[in-house]
Amino acid sequence: MNEKARQLERFGKTVYKFGFGQSPFPIPDVVVRALRDHAHEKDYLPVTGLPALREAVAAYHLGHAIECSANDILIGPGSKQLMFLLFMAVEADLWIPAPSWVSYAPQAAMLGRKAHWISTAFADGWRLTPAQLSAIPDQGGIVVLNYPNNPTGLTYSVDELRVLADIARRKKLLILADEIYGELQHDGGHRSIAEFYPEGTFVAAGLSKWCGAGGWRVGTLRIPASMPQVRAALAIAASETYSCVAAPMQYAAVTAYTDRTEIPAYLADCRARLRVLGSECASILREAGVALHDPQCCFYLFPDFTPLRDRLVARDISTSDELCLRLLEDTGVALLAGTSFGGPAATLQARLAYVDLKRSMEGVRKLTDWLR
Repeated sequence: MNEKARQLERFGKTVYKFGFGQSPFPIPDVVVRALRDHAHEKDYLPVTGLPALREAVAAYHLGHAIECSANDILIGPGSKQLMFLLFMAVEADLWIPAPSWVSYAPQAAMLGRKAHWISTAFADGWRLTPAQLSAIPDQGGIVVLNYPNNPTGLTYSVDELRVLADIARRKKLLILADEIYGELQHDGGHRSIAEFYPEGTFVAAGLSKWCGAGGWRVGTLRIPASMPQVRAALAIAASETYSCVAAPMQYAAVTAYTDRTEIPAYLADCRARLRVLGSECASILREAGVALHDPQCCFYLFPDFTPLRDRLVARDISTSDELCLRLLEDTGVALLAGTSFGGPAATLQARLAYVDLKRSMEGVRKLTDWLR
């Protein structure tokens, strides 16, 4: 989709890039200054991460009511790499609620693991239900909870997390909580399932989304203290693959996790902008007959065009892939098809990343004009 969009741009067509989910915000000045101050750091750091950074991340988790010590934290070159190492270290099936982020299943396939998709429903806010979790076999593997969710822009309530945690504990299921968007919950109220199931929950996070530092590649993984063998295996795997994260980035990341002046104000501003823009875009789409929920977090909408199926079929469009291709060709609006996130081919869902703060509403209006 990105290549097609670039091709259209080369021919002079205006393209609204709703496909790529990169933070639209600059890295906070205080963190940039910290990187500048530590640019001279050149030594290899401990494979598990800079001690000061591991302490800072552990304190961050403790501040969110999650049992944690520096010994439970692993620093890696992005949360994606850390999750891949976890899947390698723990020989288990993956259970992935769909729609969900795109890399879990391919990583499992690369490692020879089985990935089971669990289809969620619009009526449930695209969330895993207690009944669905209960249907997984006891000790059946790792349940991947990606929330705040990419691609839906939705999350779980505290009550929902408590219930899921109780079921996972009873069934002895492991949970990977991918909380990379946690600080971008629009009301600032993100809670982790690790608060309620600390002994069985891994928490993946990092700087890429809430700190606008995707290219810095600083990820974190909280490992349950009750699993020292997993922690040891992950450290060995890290040592034999990436060795350590770039030193200047780790020193700067300490500031990102410990600053109490600029970072809170930065996050409040990011959340407010995303809350207003996301709600406005959702309202415009709903007026055109598209089904979707109000966004709760991140910078994503997951519009469901099923109510307009008859109108789209009349244009020879019956799948989300066909829908996204036609939208791009006819309007320059670039979305990602629901099939990219585990949805069936016949669905008419897509992800819209409203990351262009200046042009997102213009692009959404272009999309809705085309639908009419």
